Amino acid sequence: MTAPSGSPRTDSGALSSPVQVSGPSSPSSLLTGPTAVLRRIGGSALTVFPIALSGTVFGWTTDGPTTTAILNRFVERGGTFIDTADSYAGGRSEIMIGNWMRERGNRDRLTIATKVGKSADNPGLSAPAVERAVKASLQRLRVSHIDLLYLHIDDESVPFDETLLAVDELIRAGDVRYFGGSHHTGNRLFEARIASGQLGVAPMVAVQNHYNLVHRDEYEGDLARVVAQLDLGVMPRFALAGGFLTGKYRSRADLERYRRGPEAAPHLNRHGLKLLSTMDRIAERTGTTVTTVGLSWLLSRPSVVAPVVSVSHPDQLDAVMAAPWTALSRHELTELDRVSAERRTQR
Repeated sequence: MTAPSGSPRTDSGALSSPVQVSGPSSPSSLLTGPTAVLRRIGGSALTVFPIALSGTVFGWTTDGPTTTAILNRFVERGGTFIDTADSYAGGRSEIMIGNWMRERGNRDRLTIATKVGKSADNPGLSAPAVERAVKASLQRLRVSHIDLLYLHIDDESVPFDETLLAVDELIRAGDVRYFGGSHHTGNRLFEARIASGQLGVAPMVAVQNHYNLVHRDEYEGDLARVVAQLDLGVMPRFALAGGFLTGKYRSRADLERYRRGPEAAPHLNRHGLKLLSTMDRIAERTGTTVTTVGLSWLLSRPSVVAPVVSVSHPDQLDAVMAAPWTALSRHELTELDRVSAERRTQR
């Protein structure tokens, strides 16, 4: 795989190498050679281009033609990893992705992740609910198996053993290849790993969590240490903070101009604007965009495999898909770390 035309360059003028400068800390998670940009998901055999395209808006705020255009642009730019859920747009997201894959005939070249637990039809993580939800997702996606199944919630009303055994049955049946958690705490991830060992069933290989330059506390610290110890691949959700880290929200008027303004509103303050100013300077130096800088920073973090990113127009993918090819210098990464961490010390 080669870098796309117009790829950002390092200070020396050479094409940036994400494997050398922005890969996860575990050498086993990196691939070398012509497919060096691919990353392995935790302890699994799944390897993906390190951007996960979210299907959150498919069938909700994006119609059929726009969704198709987004998916086409994503794979044209090298994307291989698509993330959805049975609850997105009441299942329409899965249907649209499934129809698109059938029309393109490209299922075997993609890694498909979906989530169960929040659907109105099959809520929770009891064994019957998990089995019904997965079977329904398989039908909507029009696939024989799901590559990566996430538990969309941490359903503490159901014993972990019951959920783990249900998922393992689906793995043994060939309906699911691997599974992971979503917003589980470090303690719960450890509990799941211990239970998996005692039961002799497949363990989690991945986790999704809220993580970006303006939301670091939830992941960094205990959770990050647990993830590294358990060799879990991390897929940060809300990677661009509701659009704030694209740089398009600079004033209150901007918040009113866009649908996702309320999500970005909490970050539009002195600290947030200072961070955007820092990102502006780095984007100018590297010949990229604020979006690319924010995602490149995430890709430099230990255990991170692929930020989960949602777009509403195919043109927005150009900046997103440039991130894995963009090498931020040690100084630039340190600068982003320092400025983004200032909010913590100002509390």
